[in-house]
Amino acid sequence: MTAFRPCIDLHQGQVKQIVGGSLTDDGADTNFVSSQDAAYYAKLYQQHQLTGGHVIALGPNNQQQVLQALTAYPNGLQFGGGVNLENAAGYLAAGASHIIVTSYLFENGELSWPRLEAIKAEVGAERLVLDLSCRRTNDGWMIATDRWQTITNTPVNQKTIAELEQHCAEFLVHAADVEGLQAGIDKDLVNLLGNHCTVPATYAGGARSAADLELVESLSNGKVDLTIGSALDIFGGHGVSLEDCISWNRRTA
Repeated sequence: MTAFRPCIDLHQGQVKQIVGGSLTDDGADTNFVSSQDAAYYAKLYQQHQLTGGHVIALGPNNQQQVLQALTAYPNGLQFGGGVNLENAAGYLAAGASHIIVTSYLFENGELSWPRLEAIKAEVGAERLVLDLSCRRTNDGWMIATDRWQTITNTPVNQKTIAELEQHCAEFLVHAADVEGLQAGIDKDLVNLLGNHCTVPATYAGGARSAADLELVESLSNGKVDLTIGSALDIFGGHGVSLEDCISWNRRTA
């Protein structure tokens, strides 16, 4: 059954909700900047027994907030953002349940199997989440790295999913083109993930109401979970309340 999974997105040392496709070295179009720190949200998720959520560091100057969140909810949040072979084990030791990796796995736009094998050996496949965040192109969805600005040569399709899920515990997939727009999910991408993923997968991007939980469940036959960001009331949104999401999880558990 599809579950709601919470998130904490960090940008320039603050909890924010941004428009994903706008993120560059200079900044990003921002929907929400929180007056609360990352630990506040981590404790909130722990209080409501929300599991499988993630903390994402979008660029530099987020380390303090990351560590506070992981400490506040030990083994309750996955972490991604600049994870590589040198620091991955440290984030697990700091309290992350899993580490999420994308950009480190790519060299010159190509997936590096030696890098994947190395980080898998370091942390174990059971604690490794592969981020297949992508952009839609004329050739289908292609994995996007470097804060979703670099489109790689690796497609998100049945073949890639089948190859990669042998090496990880889960997938996280941001649809970067609709991330933060609250204009609806990428239905075709959710359907693709539901048809081909045999490991847990979480989709993020474009959700705007509690009805999207039902939609993702229908499109994926209950095999894909959903993250809701900008539309959520705790992030200044008006489309869906955290209580709605908690209630959904209770009903579908």
